[in-house]
Amino acid sequence: MNLHKLYLPALLVLMLMNACGGNGRDYVADQPAAPVVSRLEGVTVPAFNADSAYEFIARQVAFGPRVPNTAAHRQAGDYFIAKFREYGAEVQVQEFTAEAFDGTRLELRNIIASYNPGASKRVLLAAHWDTRPFADKDLDPENHYTPIDGANDGGSGVGVLLEIARLLNEGNLPQVGVDIILYDGEDYGEHEQMNQRQLDRKKVYWCLGSQYWARNKHKAGYTAYFGILLDMVGAKNAAFYREGYSREYAPSVVKRVWAWGNELGHGRYFRFENSEAITDDHVYMNQAGVPSIDIIEFDPGSEFYFGNYHHTLEDTMDIISRETLKAVGETVLHVVYHEQGPAS
Repeated sequence: MNLHKLYLPALLVLMLMNACGGNGRDYVADQPAAPVVSRLEGVTVPAFNADSAYEFIARQVAFGPRVPNTAAHRQAGDYFIAKFREYGAEVQVQEFTAEAFDGTRLELRNIIASYNPGASKRVLLAAHWDTRPFADKDLDPENHYTPIDGANDGGSGVGVLLEIARLLNEGNLPQVGVDIILYDGEDYGEHEQMNQRQLDRKKVYWCLGSQYWARNKHKAGYTAYFGILLDMVGAKNAAFYREGYSREYAPSVVKRVWAWGNELGHGRYFRFENSEAITDDHVYMNQAGVPSIDIIEFDPGSEFYFGNYHHTLEDTMDIISRETLKAVGETVLHVVYHEQGPAS
């Protein structure tokens, strides 16, 4: 994520959102948010292991920055594919080439892992797995062209989803099918201090993997009942506000996720407060007809918005909190496992 990505050109946003299948027109931003959850009788939700999720993040960081067109990026992608297969998923890989803002041709891969692939009713969980090639927000200008570790920005969402995949493989599946997508090319974007050529302002140079997937779904006619995107979900003392596009186009999902987060005792993370609309991969998930929300660290009252580590060399394992990972992973699991299957 980048602050530049907060706002798409107004016409493009309108076009994207009009293409979505959202149902949020009746949402009132200031309505009371009562933490009421719907429990299904007899449902056993697996226990989220924050230590395991933490190790999945550390393993990613050990590869080095997962910048497209690098050996570390290729190795990390191969690792994810192998892990999903080890954890019993039906795995598909979308290989594609995309143009970056500076004209670089990026070799990218979206990685899709499906559980209970025969289920007609599906839930989509997603994160991006690439990392920022530029520490262009670092306080030291000498670091502005140095790739970041991306422990939180990229690594944390993937770590949570790998732990969920591990739990799904243990055999206690929810009533719905689950698809996990790791999007590539989310964080290349534009450089804060660099504009080497005239950019095509009709293009969005962020979220390249989700843009590609929205145009080329991994299965013809694919849809999901709802989607949850995880982006920067592992930092110490993170705060998750109800993001604008999420409220507008998937309000019922926002209500369920934040209700469960508070019901489980994670109210310090899942705040009943609103933030601006943020352009992230969930925009294109919505464009593809999947009502989707974004769980993302963003504090509208802070000068740093996404945290003072964001797009700096400070985005390392030192900022990752097992407690934050548990809050997110446990909440997502309860939402998914309490989703009823299709009516018989």
